[in-house]
Amino acid sequence: MRHVHVIGIGAGDPAQLTLQAVDAIGRTDVFFLIDKGDAKADLTALRELILRRHATRPHRVVTARDPERDRTAATPGYAPAVDDWRARRAALYRRMITEELPDGGTGAFLVWGDPALYDSTPTILDELRADGGPAFEWSVVPGVSSVAALTARHRVTLNQVGGAVHITTGRRLAEHGLPPGADDVVVMLDARHAFTALAGRGLHIYWGAYLGTPDEILLSGPLDTALAARITAVRTEARARKGWIMDTYLLRRPRGAAPGPLDAPRPGEDREAT
Repeated sequence: MRHVHVIGIGAGDPAQLTLQAVDAIGRTDVFFLIDKGDAKADLTALRELILRRHATRPHRVVTARDPERDRTAATPGYAPAVDDWRARRAALYRRMITEELPDGGTGAFLVWGDPALYDSTPTILDELRADGGPAFEWSVVPGVSSVAALTARHRVTLNQVGGAVHITTGRRLAEHGLPPGADDVVVMLDARHAFTALAGRGLHIYWGAYLGTPDEILLSGPLDTALAARITAVRTEARARKGWIMDTYLLRRPRGAAPGPLDAPRPGEDREAT
């Protein structure tokens, strides 16, 4: 029987690997790497560095190009675009496992951050097995998520005393605003700069990009129009310079602040490290 590990490798710092991840890497025969193109060569380079440090037995690396995905689709077409991309990626995984991993062998996907947070690999593998795909057992090794890295670098907790945390995407924040009554909201995948519509609403923002890497950028403070404009400018420049960006932020209504109409969008401390 084949075995496949889905290994979380952290938000960008190779030292963020857990001992469980190191152990799984050391027991792997075939590593499946998904090539996202020249613009994201940094992501491939980090995985290669991790393998040089921790792959202690003879192994092979199988690389395949990630299927193209329409990231510009408007909301009505967003879900179908994602479904199409996932179907093509599932076909790619099926081929890689079937053709490259021999019976009795152990393969692994090295997943950015934590596999349970906005990553499709566990879902795709589960669907492959249910759909009569190649026979294999599989396991998930948790990793340090970008959310954990963000709060650690800003030296804040994820929630306030007795409070809840809501995790959402920039697309949903732009279209639906903050959830009613939410005091702490983590926002991921925000290409729309949705936070700008919430400037001047009594919120505090903790923003970070390229967390755990030499290019890391951190900005935080009361979310006024000036800070919103600064984050937008820094994010735009960084994306143009590197060709890609991964950023995350926490929006917080300070404890004791009067609740405002934060459930719908409307038409300082400043810390940066590079």
